Amino acid sequence: MEFSVKSGSPEKQRSACIVVGVFEPRRLSAVGEQLDRISDGYISNLLRRGDLEGKPGQMLLLHHVPNVLSERVLLVGCGKERELDERQYKQIIAKTINTLNETGSMEAVCFLTELHVKGRDTYWKVRQAIETTQSTLYTFDALKSKKDETRRPLRKMVFNVPTRRELTVGEKAIAHGLGVAAGSKMCRDVANMPPNICNPAYLASQARQLAEQYDKLRVEVIGEEQMAELGMNCYLAVGRGSENESMMTVCHYQGGAEDQRPIVLVGKGLTFDSGGISLKPGEGMDEMKYDMGGAAGVLGTLKSVCELDLKANIVFILAGCENMPDGKSYRPGDILTTMSGQTVEVLNTDAEGRLVLCDALTYVERFDPELVIDTATLTGACVIALGKHASGLLSNQNSLAHDLQHAGEQSGDRCWRLPLWEDYQEQLKSPFADMTNLGGRPAGTITAAAFLSRFTKKYSWAHLDIAGTAWESGANKGSTGRPVPLLTQFLLSRTGELDVE
Repeated sequence: MEFSVKSGSPEKQRSACIVVGVFEPRRLSAVGEQLDRISDGYISNLLRRGDLEGKPGQMLLLHHVPNVLSERVLLVGCGKERELDERQYKQIIAKTINTLNETGSMEAVCFLTELHVKGRDTYWKVRQAIETTQSTLYTFDALKSKKDETRRPLRKMVFNVPTRRELTVGEKAIAHGLGVAAGSKMCRDVANMPPNICNPAYLASQARQLAEQYDKLRVEVIGEEQMAELGMNCYLAVGRGSENESMMTVCHYQGGAEDQRPIVLVGKGLTFDSGGISLKPGEGMDEMKYDMGGAAGVLGTLKSVCELDLKANIVFILAGCENMPDGKSYRPGDILTTMSGQTVEVLNTDAEGRLVLCDALTYVERFDPELVIDTATLTGACVIALGKHASGLLSNQNSLAHDLQHAGEQSGDRCWRLPLWEDYQEQLKSPFADMTNLGGRPAGTITAAAFLSRFTKKYSWAHLDIAGTAWESGANKGSTGRPVPLLTQFLLSRTGELDVE
């Protein structure tokens, strides 16, 4: 898919299709009015007849409009002008892209980026249009013997900006949008892979392939033998019942100065989570291939960072593992010694993500990080608390939490902060060890983060629980590509790449 920006009047556009907005009730946008004038009222006459009301997502495709150079004009319902917000804008873009793709318009000039969206500028509108377009056109058919192919797919989109002065801003928005979209696609591709293909070794191979493409990237893989030497007993215990070796993939991206402290991103990579001895219910267990959504998100963010060539030093950790029931599996009642030396009483083997992450979070101390963010499909409690709209955010530093929430608002990949008060540590008390791996039903998302916080006292840290946001269930089952937009936005802001003026 090819994208570009231009600044021009609609009557001069010679394209397969021009896309313009119509507001309720049957009121043309400014660009639509220009087209109507040169067509001698052809479009407004159609609206008066009731062909299009202007409700959000309504579409009317016109052919050979009088005096218009383009073959088609697509009228897009945008709802009430004063109510056009970012959510509705993205829905309108998605519906537009689907319509163009289905009707054989292989290229189009889109004027929707000139619409007024509350609180959003040209950069945001163009970038979100790119990301939404790529997300809308995404399919995962790598394992289908017969692929559904569009006969005349959409290949080129030109987004119009109001003035020539905004072309530079628009071009930067395209570069950033494409970078985020490339990472989101990689995240979705890897997460959607079945667990008989996507195991910890597969995660490592994906990272190595990226290292072959990008000079600033170096990858090392830590297997079970080295984990044992490091004392990562919790991580090892979780994978003990699986035939697939646990592998922690460490990716070093060197885009900043030699002495610059790195940002560290850690992703939970349970490539399949059966629950272990504490076996999960059978219904919907196929979706437990998405328990590596955190690692997929970190890998996707790595792809975005490489594409955008960010000026920062970043370490990406893919904590690959598989939790299976077996005679060698760890059990409820076991007491494990973590890499940090703290001991954990296992109450439930399905609370395994925190056991993998606690050792990974201790391991990253060696990098003297500027900050650490872990991302994980950690708790069903987070789905109950926040649904599928926002990821859970917990942090030991207010400024880091603020920056992540702001990045979520900017990117549309939102998160919501939950408290991490000392009071919640009470729920992790054990009569036999330093802590248990389960805090009970109340505040399950918070107690999981409280557990992790015991291993993050030497640096600034934030935890993203993406259990509700990493994938969709039902007829449209599949990875969402989140939290790649959030993490990439955070890194763009951190490196000053968003200074677009």
